[in-house]
Amino acid sequence: MHPSGSELIVHDAAIRANTAAFARLTGGRVMAVLKADAFGHGAIARSVLDAGAASIGVAAIPEALALRDAGIAAPVLSWLNTPEADFAAALRADVELAVPSAEHLLAIGRAARELGIPARVHLHADLGMSRDGCPPREWAALCRLAREFEALGGLRVVGIMGHLSCADEPAHPQNTRERLVFESAVRTAGRRGLTPRTRHLAATAATLTGAVPGFDVHRIGAGLFGIDPSRSTSSLRPALTLRSRVVSVREVAPGTGVGYGLDFVAERRTHLALLPIGYGDGLPREASGRAEVLVRGRRRPIVGRFSMDMIVVDTGDEALSPAEPVTLFGPGDAGEPTVAEWAAWSRTIEHEIVTRLGSRAARIHRSHDTAPRAQTAGGPRT
Repeated sequence: MHPSGSELIVHDAAIRANTAAFARLTGGRVMAVLKADAFGHGAIARSVLDAGAASIGVAAIPEALALRDAGIAAPVLSWLNTPEADFAAALRADVELAVPSAEHLLAIGRAARELGIPARVHLHADLGMSRDGCPPREWAALCRLAREFEALGGLRVVGIMGHLSCADEPAHPQNTRERLVFESAVRTAGRRGLTPRTRHLAATAATLTGAVPGFDVHRIGAGLFGIDPSRSTSSLRPALTLRSRVVSVREVAPGTGVGYGLDFVAERRTHLALLPIGYGDGLPREASGRAEVLVRGRRRPIVGRFSMDMIVVDTGDEALSPAEPVTLFGPGDAGEPTVAEWAAWSRTIEHEIVTRLGSRAARIHRSHDTAPRAQTAGGPRT
């Protein structure tokens, strides 16, 4: 165990198995989405590429540059940047860029002209989410401007992309509406003289459910790490185990309170174990009063409010020993809580649980261990 008292074990074998499964499902058309430090899983780019991913997607340019600095040579797309982002650095690193507006296109074109490096861009269409992407009323003008830049030789539109709002519900009528908007956007681009080689719409949920065609590329993020937003499969393998160690133990009498506000008061004589991990490490405080851990083969409740650096476990008649290991979550094979259960206790989604884990828990990559079995529990949809 790491001197901090906590460790996050990353099961690279599970990530490789999930990636290979998506590669088979899509005919090798996987863009591995490794934003937010690979959903909190760290340096796994080589694993997903070796397992069948053809390219990598990230949100911001610094994430793409970090991959290049690590020696990753595969195609990389960055799709969430302000117009003032360092597009020059991205072009020098051979990073493809998403374009959601004329302002972005102008900034990328300017950087390309100054460097003499042609930019490869993916025009990003807003299909109905009103987040990132070009609104439909501005799409034709963006395509026309992009074609003008292409004629000048400093820019090439190589892709068109969009994102679905309801892909985790395959029967939702919005999926059809947004697919039609996307297909219209592709036709509009063609009428403006653009000939992108790739179109990509489906992420993890749509790929698993077939809610819409994947077109030329499938952007797979959560699924690589054993998370199925659609709750449609039990074949994905969870990829994280979080463990900590007991700092101290005590026996307390009935009526003893625990933590801020004394939300928990012992009803009987019991034993308490202190763990050096809390919301400062990414554990959701919302899970206070509901979450459990596994210790000595049994589940035990976390009691009292989560503190920044500490939680307290009620172990009943069993007195643990200082430094004894405790599992907060894992694949569930040994009866430990899963990420999906933590999401339910926290009234959130699994994505948030894995991406919010802090740096104090040492990340330990296990490349050759047996991949955990599929996780079947499901948290709430938000």
